[in-house]
Amino acid sequence: MPPFNLAQSNAGPFAEAADELLVMGWRESVSLPEFGIDKMIAKLDSGAVLSSLHASRIERFRKKGETWIRFLTWSDVFGDQSSYRCEARWLADRTIRSSSGCVEQRPSIETILYIGGFQWPIEVTLCDRSSLECKLLLGRSALAERCLIDCSRQHLYSRP
Repeated sequence: MPPFNLAQSNAGPFAEAADELLVMGWRESVSLPEFGIDKMIAKLDSGAVLSSLHASRIERFRKKGETWIRFLTWSDVFGDQSSYRCEARWLADRTIRSSSGCVEQRPSIETILYIGGFQWPIEVTLCDRSSLECKLLLGRSALAERCLIDCSRQHLYSRP
C-alpha cells in the first residue's frame, strides 16, 4: 500500500500545503551527524511538543564564554549498541510534563537531524530514555511544517 497522500485526498485548503510535506512512518532510521551517529531509530510522536534524546552523565561546562553540555548517548540498532560521547551548546532548561504527569527540568540543545536525504536543525531535550526502545523521540516542534506521520507505517524514508 503506498503512503497516504493528503494532497490526493479531499482535504480542501490543506491539500496544497500537504503536497510539500514528507509523509513518514511512526518510526524512522535517522542520523545525528554532529555527534557521529550514523543510525538511530527515532519514534515520531505528534503527542510530544519537544524532542528528547537519551543521555547519561550529563554535565555542563564553559567553552568560549558559553555554557555547553557534555553527555553520553547510545544507539541500539538490531542489538548493536554503540555509545557516543557528545558535546553541544546549551540552549535552555525546559520544563517537561511527561505522559504520566510528572514535571521535570531538562537541558536542551540544538543539533542537525538527517533523515531520508533531508536535514534540518532540531531542538532536543536530554533525559534518561534507557528503558525505552527508541532513544530519540521526535516531537511536533521538530516535525512541524516538514512532515506528516503515517501512524500505520514504519521506515518510509529509511531502513533500520
